[in-house]
Amino acid sequence: MNDIANQNTSLSVRLAASDSDLQGAWRLRYTVFCEELGGDGALVDHDARFERDAFDQFFEHLILVDARKSVDRLEHVVGVYRVMGLAQMQRAGRFYGEDEYDLDPLKASGRNLLELGRSCVHQDYRGGLAMYHLWQGLANYVEDHEIEVLFGVASFHGTDPQAIAQPLANLYHDHLAPADLRPRARVYQPMDLVPATDINKRAAMRATPSLIKAYLRLGGVVGDGAYIDHDFNTVDVCLVMDTARLSARHREIYTRPRAG
Repeated sequence: MNDIANQNTSLSVRLAASDSDLQGAWRLRYTVFCEELGGDGALVDHDARFERDAFDQFFEHLILVDARKSVDRLEHVVGVYRVMGLAQMQRAGRFYGEDEYDLDPLKASGRNLLELGRSCVHQDYRGGLAMYHLWQGLANYVEDHEIEVLFGVASFHGTDPQAIAQPLANLYHDHLAPADLRPRARVYQPMDLVPATDINKRAAMRATPSLIKAYLRLGGVVGDGAYIDHDFNTVDVCLVMDTARLSARHREIYTRPRAG
C-alpha cells in the first residue's frame, strides 16, 4: 500500500513491515493504554514497556510514522490502528471482539468485514494532522480490500457506567445499529440508563470520547449493551459502520485522494 504523506510534514502512514515497526506500535500502545489509562493484560510486558496480546500475530498494523523520530529507540510510531479481515480471523479462529460481544449478526451478514482495534495516537500529536493521516490510511485500506463493514470496540475511561450514563444512553437511543448488524454484549451492561427525554444531548456528546464521535460523524452505530473491561479500566461499546450506508458528505470525508 502506498504511503500516505503530507509533503509539508514528516508524517506518513503504512503497514508495519519490521520487528521495529511492531515493537514501536507495542511501545506506543503501552504509553497510551497502560501508562496514561491504567490498563493491563496477561501479555503486557512492563519491563520492556510493550502492550501486546495473543491476537497481534493475526492483525495487520497500520502505523503513523514520524520520520524525525528514532527507529532504534522505537519512537518512530506515533499512531496505530490494528486491523483484522476475514482471512486473518479464520486463521485466528475468531475476532478479538468476540470475547466481549456476540458478533454472529455481523458474521452471518455475508458482508466483507474488517475489525478495528487498539487505535491510539501519541499525546504530542493529538489535535493536529495525525488522526487525519490515520483515517486516510484506513480509507485506502478499506478501498484496497473492498471492505463493506467496519467494526470494533471503543472505550470510555473508567469502569463505572453510572458516571457515563448520559453518553451511553444517548448512543443507545440515537445510534443503535440495525438489527441485522447489531452485536450484543456477552456480559450485558444496559446502556439505556437515562430515558431519551431526559438526555442532555450537548453534555452527552461532550462526555463522549473523540474517537467515538468521529465514527458517529461517519455514520457509525453501536451494538446493544456495553461491556466493562476491568483489565483495561474501561467501559466498552461496539461500533459498527456500514460503508454502503455512508451519506455522500460522509463518503467524501472518508475517501480522500491518496498521495503517490
